[in-house]
Amino acid sequence: MRVAAVMVALALGTSAAAAGCGGSEGPPTWVKPGVYRGTVGTQAVNLAIRKEGTDLTGAYFYERRKVDLPLTLGRRGETLVAQEEVWSGPEAGLKVTGCLTLAPNGAGLKGQWRRPDGGQPLPVTLAPLEVTRLPLNLPDSPGLRKLRTSDPLAFLKLNRPWVPSPDRTSIREPLTGLTYPRVPGGSAALNAALQDRQLLHAAYALGCRSQLGDAPAGGDGYTLTARVTFRRPQLLSVTENAGYYCGGAHPEAFDVGLILDRASGREVPVTAIWPGLTAPRLNSLYLARVKAEADCREALTDRAPTFTANLTPAGLAVTPTGLPHVVFACAQTIILPYASLRAWADPKGPYFRDLYSR
Repeated sequence: MRVAAVMVALALGTSAAAAGCGGSEGPPTWVKPGVYRGTVGTQAVNLAIRKEGTDLTGAYFYERRKVDLPLTLGRRGETLVAQEEVWSGPEAGLKVTGCLTLAPNGAGLKGQWRRPDGGQPLPVTLAPLEVTRLPLNLPDSPGLRKLRTSDPLAFLKLNRPWVPSPDRTSIREPLTGLTYPRVPGGSAALNAALQDRQLLHAAYALGCRSQLGDAPAGGDGYTLTARVTFRRPQLLSVTENAGYYCGGAHPEAFDVGLILDRASGREVPVTAIWPGLTAPRLNSLYLARVKAEADCREALTDRAPTFTANLTPAGLAVTPTGLPHVVFACAQTIILPYASLRAWADPKGPYFRDLYSR
C-alpha cells in the first residue's frame, strides 16, 4: 500500500547530521539497535533505535501522548545526539523541537533533553526493554507477533485491550478509533486474520498521526470503513475503504477487497475459485461492463490496472487499484454476476458450493 513506505520513512527520521542540536553526522560506534523505556523529566517514554539500510535511525513517544517523534542520530564526541524533529507542513518542513544527549549507563542510557533554543534541561534515564518478552494483551496472531519485532513502538501502543461491540460483530481499537468486523463463533484463525488487518490499519493510522506533526491537519488523518460483504460456510469476504491525509499535497484513498477461508483465515485468490479468470480476462470483463466517460476509459485501457476483489451476494465486486491520483475517480467498482463467471470456475474446488449448486 502506498501509504506505508511514506509513513515509515518519516516516522524513523533520516541519516542527516543532528546539526540543529550541535551534533555531527553519524552516531557513536557504541550505539546499537534496541528498544528502551524510561523517563524524560517525570514523563514516561519509550524509545527505539533501529537499522534502516546502513543507517541507524530512531523515534520515541511519550506515554501520555502516544505519538512518535522522529529522531535524527548524530554525535558529539562519544555522546549520542538525538535530534527530535516534527513536521510543520510543506512550507516550514521539519522543525527541531528537542535535543537528546545520551551516553551509556550500564545496559541503558542516561543524559538530558533540552529545547534547541536552550532553557532548563530535563534528566533522561532509559533502561533496555525486551519487547519480545512482553505478554500479548490481545489474542495471539501472526500479525501481532510480527508487529512486536518489526515496529516495537507501534506494538507498545496497540498491545492493549480493544473494545468489542455489544454483539461482538466488531471491535474498536481505542487509540486510533478504527473499527473492524469479527465473526462470533468463527474459527480462531479467521478472527486472528481479521485482527491482523485491523492491526495493519491501526499502525498506518499511528504513522499518519506522527507524520502530521504540528502541521495543520487539513483532514481527518486516517479513516477506515470495513464491512463483511459475503458469508458462506467456506468463505468470508470483507471490503475495506481507507482514506488518509498525512500532510501531503492532497488526501489519498485506497480500497482493498478480501476473500478469506473461514477455517484457516488465509486469503483466497480469485483464481482459487475461478482458475480460468486470468488477469487479461478479468481486465476485459471489467472494461466490457464499466460505464466510464471517454477520459476514464482511455486511462483504464492505457494503464491496464490491477484489481482488488471481494464477494457480494450479487457477484464478484471488482475495483481497479494503483491508479494515479489524477485519475483515481475512474476507479469504479463493478459487479460480475457469478453466473457470468461459472465457465471459469473449478467444480471440484473447495469453494464451488458456496457460489454454485452442482
